[in-house]
Amino acid sequence: MKKLYSLLFALLLAVGVLAGCGGSAEEPKENNAEKETQPAQEEKADFPVTIKDALDNEVVIESKPEKIVSLIPSNTEIAFGLGLGEEVVGVSDYDNYPAEASEKEKIGGMEFNVEKIISLSPNLVLAHASSAQSAEAGLQQLRDAGINVLIVNDAANFDEVFNSINMIGTATGKKVEAEALVESMKAKLEEIKEKAKAIKDEERKKVFVEVSPAPEIYAVGANTFMDEMLQMIHADNVVTEENWPKMDPEAVIERNPDVIITTHGYYTEDPVGNVLARDGWQDINAVKNNQVVDVDSDTVTRSGPRLVEGVELLAKAIYPETFK
Repeated sequence: MKKLYSLLFALLLAVGVLAGCGGSAEEPKENNAEKETQPAQEEKADFPVTIKDALDNEVVIESKPEKIVSLIPSNTEIAFGLGLGEEVVGVSDYDNYPAEASEKEKIGGMEFNVEKIISLSPNLVLAHASSAQSAEAGLQQLRDAGINVLIVNDAANFDEVFNSINMIGTATGKKVEAEALVESMKAKLEEIKEKAKAIKDEERKKVFVEVSPAPEIYAVGANTFMDEMLQMIHADNVVTEENWPKMDPEAVIERNPDVIITTHGYYTEDPVGNVLARDGWQDINAVKNNQVVDVDSDTVTRSGPRLVEGVELLAKAIYPETFK
């Protein structure tokens, strides 16, 4: 009998110990489960979402897109910047950044391959306002196939670039990441502006930014984000015409820029030499002082996360002493 009581006491003690241990051991498991399900619940809470795109179309996205096709490099760079590299299954022929983008399925250029896009079974196609009208028939085919098409705005300034990033973030369940990316870009721009304050008014340089070489010279004009970039670093654009005007070489000579920036080195052989050798340009300050610089076109022209790097490139080219 004494043995039986001893055995029962031992069993009760064991159960008590186990219960005590179980209380502390199982609690973290429940917390971990909560932590694991929380992001999923947050993602579900973000959808469905209704977005007005660049052409005022109401786009309703029922659930987080698992497969995305981008029709233009700037959209692709934004998507990758938001951590959507795995979700991106198709990109345009012109996409070259980041390196992973070049490994994705190609869907064509300005005239994209509708059948190819449909074969990739995307939940979302990121289109662009710059080509939306010319591609309207193809975009409608995608919509008719049950694919969400979001037309992202053709950004002309930094605020519109930020809008593009936030729009894509909202459409893809990356709203928080989009807000963080925009804030980091704004913070970096403030750093650059702070450095630019060291440039006195009498030190401001007149700049000509050439996007297409002779014989048909096109330049960066007013109301463009590149013009805004020049203003940020206390430089004056000699081109006051709006957008991307075609320039008469004589007009450039007359405006006499201190610095000439070219952005066409990716397809022009020796762009700097091309400018320096032009007849009649020898008396331009930029040519006389050898202040002609070619910068990476994609970094200064694509309306995506790298635009801040573009501002730095321009700053270093125009004010090398201030922006070492």
